[in-house]
Amino acid sequence: MGSQKKRRDIPRFEHPIIETHCHLDYLDAEQLEETIERSRAVGIERIVTIAVSPDNLATVMGLAHEHSQIWCTQGIHPHEAELYNDTVEATITANASDSRVVAIGEIGLDYFYDHADRNVQCRVFEAQLALAVEQDLPVVIHTREADADTRAILENFSSSLQRKGVIHSFTSGLELAEYCLSEGFCLGFNGITTFNKADNVREVVSATPLEQILLETDAPYLTPVPYRGKPNAPYYLPFIAEKLAAVKDCPVEELLQIAWQNSCQVFDFD
Repeated sequence: MGSQKKRRDIPRFEHPIIETHCHLDYLDAEQLEETIERSRAVGIERIVTIAVSPDNLATVMGLAHEHSQIWCTQGIHPHEAELYNDTVEATITANASDSRVVAIGEIGLDYFYDHADRNVQCRVFEAQLALAVEQDLPVVIHTREADADTRAILENFSSSLQRKGVIHSFTSGLELAEYCLSEGFCLGFNGITTFNKADNVREVVSATPLEQILLETDAPYLTPVPYRGKPNAPYYLPFIAEKLAAVKDCPVEELLQIAWQNSCQVFDFD
């Protein structure tokens, strides 16, 4: 009974919510339908499911076309950078004009895991930023333990990225945050903001204007308190909204309204 009380019901707010970053293609058909239904029940009206590799470019587009509340991105994650080639780039380019594709991503650098050679990561990041400029799409950027190189590369592309985009799951330093914010990028915050030891992330939240905050889960990863330890899902977003509102010392409904506007400005939801 105590455990159930600790894991309280998901709050339902008046203002609808946009999930800007998750991985729905990791679910089977039954799990997907349940996730969509439960998300809608707590006010999640739009969901962006993210491409990460050559293998799921078509899959996320299929999900976006099959479900009216789902949109998608096209891009190659830094972990998969060594799989990027001319054929993959041609596929992303061809798909970029699809009405359900709202960004180029998830792209960037990851020096924490180093699953791909760092020079290759940088080259592929640059190639996809150039593609976003060419296609006039925003970017969804992943950066981990790579602040200096992320900034150096963005400095070469930011002025050409008319639609900017989001640095998702922001856990980098305040210096990179301030640079990205000054350039007009949004920062995406997720369940990490609820973790006890994430004071560094909450410090960045405090420094981020409400007008540059996006809500995300990165589901099925990074489940927020009080459901940490279970697979994450978009329907846990209300817990993240509560924490962000507490850190920003503003009403949750105000944060949700502004985050909705931010999401619609970054992503063109047709």
